[in-house]
Amino acid sequence: MQTVFNLIKERRSIRRFKVQEIEEEKLTAILESARWTPSWANTQCWEIVVVQDQTLKNELSGLLSPKNPATLAIANAPITLAICASEKKSGYYKEKQATKFGDWFMYDLGLFTQTICLSAHAVGLGSVIVGLFDHEKVGQALQLPNGYNAPVLLPIGYPDHSPSAPKRKELDQFVHYDKFRLK
Repeated sequence: MQTVFNLIKERRSIRRFKVQEIEEEKLTAILESARWTPSWANTQCWEIVVVQDQTLKNELSGLLSPKNPATLAIANAPITLAICASEKKSGYYKEKQATKFGDWFMYDLGLFTQTICLSAHAVGLGSVIVGLFDHEKVGQALQLPNGYNAPVLLPIGYPDHSPSAPKRKELDQFVHYDKFRLK
């Protein structure tokens, strides 16, 4: 079994998938691990739509911006997860904004999405986080009720390629001790 450190370092954005279905046990394991993601005040503002229908995947794919490299990934992955959130739940107490930053659903969905990506990688699957698309039309296609958003589409499947690691900043370029100091 891989350590969490290895999973984080080895996970890559996968945009090409093999024509191979995902076993139900693997999908359930990924969703179960996501269930345990921390959230603001344990609000768990997330919802997931598991998109398996080819016609719907094609429709979602057509809602990406024209040059988005993930367009084919949405259409060709065995599943695409629509990561959704309930508005004004995370970051709110008694329906009032509790922090300067307002709705925390994007922060919580970031944690949630990362958990899913790492869990998928742990069971031999690949994924790519997609956020550049027509959000209103995606919401309509998924029949999201008022007060819900789908900021992330996440195609998942067996990788058909192994991208190399992108260049990363060195620690001394972004780590500050005691006080923030411009580098």
